[in-house]
Amino acid sequence: MSKKENFIQQINEGYLSRGESITLGGAILDGETISDAFVKIPLKTLNRHGLIAGATGTGKTKTIQVLSEQLSSFGIPVLMMDIKGDFSGVAKEGEEKDFIKERHTKMNIPYSISSFPVELLSLSKQDGVRLRSTVSEFGPVLFSRILDLNDTQAGVVSVIFKYCDDNKMPLLDLKDIKKVINYITDEGKDEIEESYGKISTSTTGTILRKIIELEQQGGDLFFGELSFEIDDLLRIDENGKGYINIIRLTDIQDKPKLFSTFMLSLLAEIYQQMPEKGDADQPELVIFIDEAHLIFNEASKALLEQIETIVKLIRSKGIGVYFITQNPMDIPSGVLAQLGLKIQHALRAFTANDRQAIKQSADNYPTSEFYKTDEVLTSLGIGEAFVTALSEKGIPTPLVATMMRAPMSRMDVLTDSEIEEINSKSKLVKKYNEVLDRESAYEMLNKKIESAQEQAVLPEEKKPESNEPSTASVVTKSVLKVVTSATFIRGAFGILSKIFKK
Repeated sequence: MSKKENFIQQINEGYLSRGESITLGGAILDGETISDAFVKIPLKTLNRHGLIAGATGTGKTKTIQVLSEQLSSFGIPVLMMDIKGDFSGVAKEGEEKDFIKERHTKMNIPYSISSFPVELLSLSKQDGVRLRSTVSEFGPVLFSRILDLNDTQAGVVSVIFKYCDDNKMPLLDLKDIKKVINYITDEGKDEIEESYGKISTSTTGTILRKIIELEQQGGDLFFGELSFEIDDLLRIDENGKGYINIIRLTDIQDKPKLFSTFMLSLLAEIYQQMPEKGDADQPELVIFIDEAHLIFNEASKALLEQIETIVKLIRSKGIGVYFITQNPMDIPSGVLAQLGLKIQHALRAFTANDRQAIKQSADNYPTSEFYKTDEVLTSLGIGEAFVTALSEKGIPTPLVATMMRAPMSRMDVLTDSEIEEINSKSKLVKKYNEVLDRESAYEMLNKKIESAQEQAVLPEEKKPESNEPSTASVVTKSVLKVVTSATFIRGAFGILSKIFKK
């Protein structure tokens, strides 16, 4: 058997799927695209998470677009965290260009154009469905980890949540928890000490500064009502296609704490609310996290541990999480070990550090008799990538250089008018874009403080009657006693003088 025949046999056997699968593209050997050697990923393994890596301009975004289109076509909803803002074109049909047709002819994969149902979501003031969550929904543990608090400070946050629960004061936004902190260190200090113990003002001061830092990164826009409901990410359109939900994050690249806060809270909320699925035939939702290094570079040790834990557990709920970044080394080893599908676009070796990173990246992939992995990593063209996945039996598939298929939708961003058109038709925009500000801890504590102040400065006529005599009445009675005593003494002297005269 020739090298080529042996290669085709290994690829077809390694990527054989008895159930439904998505086709990423065709295999490449010695620079030649091999017809009918398809690289297929079983749907049932897509909840095993994945990595899409590669240098800028090598085709990562188009790969995500292809994956999202294929998933949507099978009725699987997608959540895409779009940092660069170049993913929105999936809402419109692509163009049948000659070079795309030629590419697909080499692979023997039919090509057609199509659009897909899209919802545009936003964490900030950008147009789209507003995403929010309340402080209470985070809970004291997650909220403390996001603020990177030590054990003592986290304990105080737990006391704050407990105090608010006991007094039925909702913590909806950041101004609520800031108000509670100010209250327990000032007007309510004695009340807190009596029921929950003494709290250091230096500790509450540190917590307050951390909250203000989060607030400055846009946390005040994220925390509040109406809270986003996870079920709204799982919608299917009238044609049976899963919605592709795009979170527009172009204006928070310099706000990594807000980004990591949202991502972790979303994963935690999905994990808590979604039922166990076990070994299902396809995922319930697939999440793509673009520019993942923004999360991991700024995350504390506690936050990284939380992310790693959720990534391990969430796949049992039928959720697949895919990290997109330039270098696989951007992903912590504990998370990297959980990723079943790896799509590695070209890496560039401009420095000694780059070359070292490429060698380390090559070690993360299965060995292959057909490729020198570290050499091929630097020679892959645009739209080409190394792929390794998990078979239906959970066995790693052979490493294969792949000519990725082209997206069926537009490979460009939407115009402002097209964005406006999508939002105007969205039911979710109407549902979530009304800002609610019902009575919560902030308003309730303000009323409590005002009531105490009014009691302290009530005018005389409004003060309650007291059994204690006033100063004026005491003086009057004393004077009367003195006068009465003097009269009695004079009378007594008069009587005595008359007796002695006799």
